[in-house]
Amino acid sequence: MRHHRVAKKFGRSTAHRKALMKSLVTNLILADSIETTLPKAKQARKDAEKMVTIARKGTLAARRLAASRLQQPKAVQKLFDTIVPAMADRKGGYTRILKIGTRKGDGAPTCLLQWVTLPEAKDAAPAAAETPAPADAK
Repeated sequence: MRHHRVAKKFGRSTAHRKALMKSLVTNLILADSIETTLPKAKQARKDAEKMVTIARKGTLAARRLAASRLQQPKAVQKLFDTIVPAMADRKGGYTRILKIGTRKGDGAPTCLLQWVTLPEAKDAAPAAAETPAPADAK
């Protein structure tokens, strides 16, 4: 019996399930939004919100813990440099789930998992600031 069990097993072994969640959270951090099935999104949401809570501490230990739970160093860097500052004024509820219908092949409910406050792209702001002002033609 599954009394008081929170996590779903998804019909996978423990290692496969952990790798799946790591992959979903890493891709959510890198892409800002992912499309997946509803049960997977609900579990990935829990893991992603825990990652933001860990990263809000900003310590070296928190960065190492995040690096051990994410698959790519770029994801750790983006988490600490862009996502956490964008979520600085929130006390929780960093992600949202938007239901988008059912999958064509098997009818599984699909959804979008995304950040509530989308982090601003660092590359877009300096590019707009560096454009020279038009010179007055005399």
